[in-house]
Amino acid sequence: MKNLIYSTQALLVTLVGFLTGDTRSTLFAFDIFSQKADLLAVKMRQYRTKWTHQGRIAVLLFAVIATSCSLNKTKKGAIIGTTGGAAIGAVIGKANGNTALGAIIGGALGGTAGVLIGRKMDKQAEEIQKEVPGVKVERVGEGIVIEFSEKILFDYNKSDLKSDARNSLDKFIVILKKYPDTNIEIQGHTDSKGSEAYNKTLSEKRAFSAQNYLSNNSISSSRIITRGLGEGSPKVDNDTEDHRAENRRVEFLIAANDKMKTEAKTEAEKGK
Repeated sequence: MKNLIYSTQALLVTLVGFLTGDTRSTLFAFDIFSQKADLLAVKMRQYRTKWTHQGRIAVLLFAVIATSCSLNKTKKGAIIGTTGGAAIGAVIGKANGNTALGAIIGGALGGTAGVLIGRKMDKQAEEIQKEVPGVKVERVGEGIVIEFSEKILFDYNKSDLKSDARNSLDKFIVILKKYPDTNIEIQGHTDSKGSEAYNKTLSEKRAFSAQNYLSNNSISSSRIITRGLGEGSPKVDNDTEDHRAENRRVEFLIAANDKMKTEAKTEAEKGK
């Protein structure tokens, strides 16, 4: 059962990752799908109904991809929203917890309004990449994913922020204040060492530590939610120390709040 579900979910993430230009999610999910392909063929007979339901979504995504391969990320984000971003994001979000990709696609507005939001996100992403040292910035659909590796924010196996983490977070906070009409989801991730329960708790504590620092520096707590995903959403296999270090991270997901969405819809209507 798990092999079937993981394989079909991985295929969906592969497709949406390709559509959004999210190379990380695409390659990781495709690798999972490839590994489980043989088992999937056997299990399909036992769980044909579940495969058919998710397979229809995959076909929809293939159709979208076929018409949008040449588009930039902002325009691809608009198409995702138009083709039912919330529904697709909800399915993807079930794969190993609420992934960054699924969360952002789930909240996509789509259409012309989505394009307008995407342009604002382009500008913010460029500023973060330029001003905040040591982070990885990805534009995904109508949002941004900012990754802080463990070594930037925390000591190994700890959840208290390092003293020198403030330098990076302070610069990040300056940009967040410039764009108040966004929501922020903070996701904590670990490697697979230790028990699942311990890693889940550690990831939750790390996400909360980051949230607490932002809130104490004038970022409204109403803008922020936290999630501890433990070892459930690795970027790479946990087969080497370097890979485990890569999986130990905190990700900040930035997406439009209701105010920005309403303004984008209004502006889009005026342009018709």
